[in-house]
Amino acid sequence: MNEPRRQFGGSVADARTGAVIDEGLRQYMLGVYNYMALAVAGTGLISMLMASNEALMYQIAATPLKWVGFAGIIGIGWFAPRVIFSGSKIAAHGMFWLYAALWGAMIAPMLFFFQQAGAAQDIYRAFFITASVFGAMSLYGYTTKKNLSGWASFLMMAAVGLIIAIIVNAIFLQSTMMSLVTSSLVVLVFSAVTAYETQMIKGMYQEGSSTNDRASIFGAFALYGSFVTLFVHILNILGIMRD
Repeated sequence: MNEPRRQFGGSVADARTGAVIDEGLRQYMLGVYNYMALAVAGTGLISMLMASNEALMYQIAATPLKWVGFAGIIGIGWFAPRVIFSGSKIAAHGMFWLYAALWGAMIAPMLFFFQQAGAAQDIYRAFFITASVFGAMSLYGYTTKKNLSGWASFLMMAAVGLIIAIIVNAIFLQSTMMSLVTSSLVVLVFSAVTAYETQMIKGMYQEGSSTNDRASIFGAFALYGSFVTLFVHILNILGIMRD
């Protein structure tokens, strides 16, 4: 009679432990998405404020400033994980918010020229499509039982290849068709990246660990980068299709 009681007691304890872990994981992921949402909102605010300054927009478009900003985004994307996990918490937040601000400055000229062309509705349409794609792929990454870690090397190589193709087209080819093709591929690749990153971020959670806050900043950084990349290229696709 005692053995069943011990088994029953054990199952209750396991259930309680599981509930605690689930609640901790829920709060952790909520923190990731909250950080990311604030960064997206900040980026949008910076972009809109800058896009209202016509002289500034033409200056950025006519000078190498856009390439400096592009290099800055790539550089921060490379070094930020090291700073987030090994530097101070202030440095981690600073790197994250600097990344969001720099994206806002880079997106502003694009929004300005869409507004000048009378296509402001495409901006809202692109945001809605981005949010839908991102939400669906992030949900898949969170709920799937399939191990997505095998995607890492392919996604990394695909992302590097696309960056090279975008730079080559922007400097040498300047082909609208090439831009459409690369943007379409970016959307496909970063949809998969979103699922992979969500599963990776979920796997970084450790019950009761002091590193969870840093992991949530890193997770928001990664998902934010995927979100704005999707938005930029979906907007580019809509603009090309409209023209």
